[in-house]
Formats: sequence, structure tokens, C-alpha cells
Amino acid sequence: MHVMLAVPQASEDDSLVRAAAQGDRAAFGELYVKYARMVHGILLARVPPAEAEDLVQDVFVSALKQLAVLRTREAFRGWLCAIARNRAIDYFRRARQSAPLEEQTLRERGASGGQEAIELLDLIRSLPEAYRETLVLRLVEGLTGPEIARQTGLTPESVRVNLCRGFKMLRELLGGMEGK
Repeated sequence: MHVMLAVPQASEDDSLVRAAAQGDRAAFGELYVKYARMVHGILLARVPPAEAEDLVQDVFVSALKQLAVLRTREAFRGWLCAIARNRAIDYFRRARQSAPLEEQTLRERGASGGQEAIELLDLIRSLPEAYRETLVLRLVEGLTGPEIARQTGLTPESVRVNLCRGFKMLRELLGGMEGK
């Protein structure tokens, strides 16, 4: 039996982006609902967990302010990913000295999800960027491979390869920790 997956059409995003650019807050809200988990995952792969949620809001506020200058509406997803990545870079430029302290505080408090979750996230962050993002989107945000592909603009094959290689590298790192 051959199963066909429904792929959201670019025209759906295009009409939402067009409406949001003309000031339709409900349309922008739909874009937020559709892409917030992806943005959160991108940020979580780069910044302390306690900061990711606030930065998601910053990314969308920034996107809303700049939406009118977006030349190609079809590029919205990739553009949003770039804003998220740049926001993470900006975060570290502004908070170089406070970020390690915040992460240490999380470790001391045994932040929500426990110490193991923080250690696992640290391991994932040590992986190459392509694997780091796809693993966080899969493991933390709960997106499926096809959802990751649709939201990030990667091909389904690239997502599968990134997940496969990322899981392999993560297993190797976890196996190395068992001996310690």
C-alpha cells in the first residue's frame, strides 16, 4: 500500500504572509502557531533552555516588524530560520558572561526535565549544527521527519540523513559517557 503525505502548499503560507504583511494580526498568529516549535527548536539547539522561550517571542516580533520588506513570500520559512539563528548569535554577543552562569544555575536547581535532560541537551549541542537542529526539533519539539522537512525547507532525504547521523553520533557520545 502506497501512502501519500499531504504537503502544505506554499500558497497557504504565501496568503498568510501576504495578509500578515498588510497588518492582519490573526494571519500572523497562524504563522506563529505553525512555526513556533521550529523556531524554539532552532534556538534551543543554541541557547540556554531558560532563554529559548523569550527568544522565540523576540524572533517573531522581529519578523513582524520586517515582514513588509520580505521580497519573496515563499522564502518565509527560511527567512524565519535565519532570524532565529541570528537571534541566537546576538544573544551570545550580548550575554557572553551571563550565559554560563545561567546554565550553571539551571544545573544546580535541576531544572524542569532534570539533570539528565540538561546533560543530553549539552551533548546534542556539541554535535555539528545540521544534526543539532534536526535532533532538537525531533526529540525536544516532537516534530516528525516530514514536519521538520516542511518547516525548515530541507528535503525529506536530508532530514533523514541528518537524524540518522545525528542519532549515531549521539549514541557514540552516550556510549563514551557510560565508561566514565
